[in-house]
Amino acid sequence: MSGVNYDFSGKTALVTGAATGIGRETAKAYASAGAKVMIGDIDPRAEETVAIIRQAGGEADFTPTDVTDGEAVRALVAGTIRRFGSLEMAFNNAGVLPPLNPIHEVPDSDLDHAINVDFKGVWYAMQAEIRHFLDVGGGTIVNTASVGALIADPNMAVYCAMKHAVAGLTKAAAVEYAQKNIRVNCIAPGFIATPMTQDWVDSKEFTDMFFQHNVSGRFAYPEEIAGTVLHLSSDAASFVNGATWTIDGGQTAH
Repeated sequence: MSGVNYDFSGKTALVTGAATGIGRETAKAYASAGAKVMIGDIDPRAEETVAIIRQAGGEADFTPTDVTDGEAVRALVAGTIRRFGSLEMAFNNAGVLPPLNPIHEVPDSDLDHAINVDFKGVWYAMQAEIRHFLDVGGGTIVNTASVGALIADPNMAVYCAMKHAVAGLTKAAAVEYAQKNIRVNCIAPGFIATPMTQDWVDSKEFTDMFFQHNVSGRFAYPEEIAGTVLHLSSDAASFVNGATWTIDGGQTAH
């Protein structure tokens, strides 16, 4: 991350889904800005993220967590506070990209998995984080939605529905807790090159088609998303609440 320098010294950030991609780069960025970072993820590659942060001189830890399990998520938040002594910022990023299918062919198992990870995982995390922030007098939450929370593409109904739900939940929480010094925002990334989208990145047919409809003519990298998350977590965004920040290279402006 380059550009604006943030100072989160003495603060703790919780990041779900930081084994790879946007979560990993944001966890690294939080640590580079001085924050202590707790990672909650079901993917053991989160250990690599912690090792990278520690090798760079930062402080981080990893708690294996299935975000579809409400009790596990509550334990993650409580464990973060025990481990680092505080929690001021949360980035609820864990998510899945369901297989592409038209609505009439989506199996129940794909729908249930998306609901459990993409929506309930954010819900459980926000509940636990908000309860803590109410106790300590405030905090910030950033959720990962998607341009799929703003527009729709064929065969992505399940994903779009879940990301619309995340954006709606973000707004509802912002309205409920604005007077409690709790800010809740979400990001709406476009086509980002991550392990989750690797098949799309590797497909010349897909990228040629996609780039025709994006004024930037390229996909983005996870480190290009991290700065926006840090901004929304910082005092520089003190009057930003209930917002969905689009980071799509102009895709939805086309």
